Amino acid sequence: MTIRTLAAAIAALALSACTEDPQPLAPRAETPQEAFWSALSSHCGKAYEGGIASEDERDADWMGKRMIAHWAECEDERIAIAFHVENPEEEGGWDRSRTWILTRDIYEDGNGPITLKHDHRHSDGEVDAVTFYGGTTAPGDTGSAGGQDFPVDEESIALFTREGLDASLTNVWRVEVDAAGTPDAGFVYQLTRKNDPTRLFRVEMDATAPVAAPPPAWGW
Repeated sequence: MTIRTLAAAIAALALSACTEDPQPLAPRAETPQEAFWSALSSHCGKAYEGGIASEDERDADWMGKRMIAHWAECEDERIAIAFHVENPEEEGGWDRSRTWILTRDIYEDGNGPITLKHDHRHSDGEVDAVTFYGGTTAPGDTGSAGGQDFPVDEESIALFTREGLDASLTNVWRVEVDAAGTPDAGFVYQLTRKNDPTRLFRVEMDATAPVAAPPPAWGW
């Protein structure tokens, strides 16, 4: 084979390789944090009723009260869930002071920290002295598709210390959720404390039966 013939053969081979259809890349599997966020987002605009499921005597004032979680605002990286608690002492019969705000960072591998914050307001819309506290998923802990834990962050520890809420310095919040349409779908908000294994506050919502959306949370 002459040099000219060899060069022509190489050129033809290179052209053939360039014109072949590239093999499609296999889709990346959804990470636990992505799956959790997808499940949480599937309830956007909906409201569900439930109540307290734990039996801690410290929560006696919560027992037997109707509660509603309403996905009031949804964005790609932010979800606000208003938490309404039946209270005959409030105007209209409901305490609408609490909103849970979840935000996420997205990393290239699909994981990324998720943060839970609590927006507390008074009936006139003014912020409470104890507000916007919460936590962020721990580094390296991707949780699961059905639940994420939020250990208290330094900002909240400083707030609790300032307000004399020492019992809250080791708070760990947890959110559990099933995707909309899942049989027996539920939504859970939970509080435990690392320094008190007896502490459990757990609210469970029936996410199979949407209810009418309540009025906006105070200040929203």
